[in-house]
Amino acid sequence: MTATPVIEAKNLDLTFQTADAPVHALRDVSLSIGKGEFVSFIGPSGCGKTTFLRCIAGLEEPTGGTLTVNGMSPDAARRARAYGYVFQAAGLYPWRTIGKNVALPLEIMGYSKQEQKERVDRTLDLVDLGGFASKFPWQLSGGMQQRASIARALAFDANILLMDEPFGALDEIVRDRLNEELLSLWARTGKTVGFVTHSIPEAVYLSTRIVVMSPRPGRITDVIESPLPAERPLDIRDSREFIEVAHRVRDGLRAGMEEDA
Repeated sequence: MTATPVIEAKNLDLTFQTADAPVHALRDVSLSIGKGEFVSFIGPSGCGKTTFLRCIAGLEEPTGGTLTVNGMSPDAARRARAYGYVFQAAGLYPWRTIGKNVALPLEIMGYSKQEQKERVDRTLDLVDLGGFASKFPWQLSGGMQQRASIARALAFDANILLMDEPFGALDEIVRDRLNEELLSLWARTGKTVGFVTHSIPEAVYLSTRIVVMSPRPGRITDVIESPLPAERPLDIRDSREFIEVAHRVRDGLRAGMEEDA
């Protein structure tokens, strides 16, 4: 018996109505994501990667097809706090300490002060920010701020983590380190991760599957199963298997662009 997918889209369409003309953001997108998978979405700017992630999060409403999250509608899943969402920018409130920023969703959800503290301490430890709860965002580097943003998304222990280019604005050295830390975090928590990126090496390094999307209207042109082992040191990027997957992703992106031309 096949397990119920954590996220399942069938023939998903999304058209935005604008003053000039309709914008077809997604067309006929079908995808199932199982429990504990790490699935990356990659494609050119405007291909619908973030739009699809926002549909999963119940932040955009599809105009066709079906989409379920944990067996319920995305809106019901959002109200049930089924996922944590990490944006491109860390989005920390500068007047709140790191601990208070991480605790914000817990405050909104009515957790006791004691449980807030326990969860904040635990999630800050998970992202290697133990001891930084009393600092303010301006006292942390960009990479540390983004780790705090991940801690905030993990604080209420949702089983799905949605990440929209969380490391895109960081330099390559910091990005590499955070990629390693994210893989370690995923291995320890068993979360189901949906991850948007523009970076081919990042997508190949992190993912169990890579979803390649075409230019608007966003369609899935390839879904690539990773042959890489769960344990992935950074130098795996020099391996034959890694390079072969990266070439397939690049070919899929190129084919999608040519189709659109």
